[in-house]
Amino acid sequence: MVPDSGRQYLAIPGPSALPERVLGAMHRAAPNIYEGDLIEMAAGLVPDLNAVARTRHQVAIYIANGHGTWEAALANVLAPGDKALVLATGRFGKGWGDMAAGLGAEVETIDFGLQSAVDAARVEERLAADAGHQIRAVLAVHVDTGTSIKNDIKTIRAALDATGHPALLMVDCIASLACDAFEMDAWGVDVTLAASQKGLMTPPGLGFVWFGPKAADVRRQMKPVSRYWDWQPRTEPAVFSDLWNGTAPTHHLFGLREALDMIAEEGLEQVWARHGLIARAYWAAFEAWEAGSDGLALNVADRSCRSHAVTAVSCPPPMATKLRDWVFENAGVTLGIGLGMAPMNDPAWHGHFRVGHMGHVNGHMALGVIGAIEAGLRALNIPFAGSGAAAAATVLSGAAS
Repeated sequence: MVPDSGRQYLAIPGPSALPERVLGAMHRAAPNIYEGDLIEMAAGLVPDLNAVARTRHQVAIYIANGHGTWEAALANVLAPGDKALVLATGRFGKGWGDMAAGLGAEVETIDFGLQSAVDAARVEERLAADAGHQIRAVLAVHVDTGTSIKNDIKTIRAALDATGHPALLMVDCIASLACDAFEMDAWGVDVTLAASQKGLMTPPGLGFVWFGPKAADVRRQMKPVSRYWDWQPRTEPAVFSDLWNGTAPTHHLFGLREALDMIAEEGLEQVWARHGLIARAYWAAFEAWEAGSDGLALNVADRSCRSHAVTAVSCPPPMATKLRDWVFENAGVTLGIGLGMAPMNDPAWHGHFRVGHMGHVNGHMALGVIGAIEAGLRALNIPFAGSGAAAAATVLSGAAS
């Protein structure tokens, strides 16, 4: 039975824990949508969103979840019959490709598996073979939320540059923005997309698409573009409602304003550093347990390819599901299910879980989740070695990395 006292903790990779400041900002009466505080506040969102994405370019804001944001980005630059090259390192790369196919694009996927990052050499080889430049866009996910693989976007840009290929580089940063370091302009990304419910610490419901001049030129040549997804009126509005294609997402905007203030106060690079430290604490805990376990393992072996926002773990089925159930029922902690690691009707599906550590997180939150997992391992007689909590504490104390 889930304890009635205390606060339950959602340790999944989005939606992430909501700060009290964000909740407080949203807890207000419905505002005037024609003039006043809302309109004045919304104007300041764009420069602060750009600061988080590290770009000087334009951003369109949508009332949508991440999947809607996928479609928004694609609808502005890919016409039916256009070809997209998808670089898949898990479920979410494939899902974005499926979205493109649903819009009529011709989709080619290079699948790098569930435990390895994108190999830029293979990307360069494929682009070099595209002598006629039929590929109009390269779709990459910075962090795949299902596998916890982090891809090196700079090397993908280098592959495009080395071949002189004109395709747009489009990057899904839904799981990584304001968690892992990301530099839209410095890394040569043409289209970046994200959503509100992860590193931006706001409830699900807002999507963001940043686009540079090359993508803007492609959009100008597109005929037609869905009225709702079209980014032009959202970035060149005649009236306030054009920003949202109708009524503004009022309370989400107040929450987002507060979240962006929190990021600015902490400093974006310090936000990245905090996420890196907490991620290393989780890794240390799992590596300590893994040493004496019977199959408990982090999904990504190479630390440089691990996300700072989510950690994917495997263990012999059905122990992952039993462990998730135990920590929820006995410690009030919700762990993420495995996504894309095995079909849901396959017994192997019960051998994967994920821990989200994104957004509004700190050391005591991480230690609480780690302690709950360790208690679950012990209660369920799942073999493990040293103390994960002690290993994590050593990292958080600065005594190890």
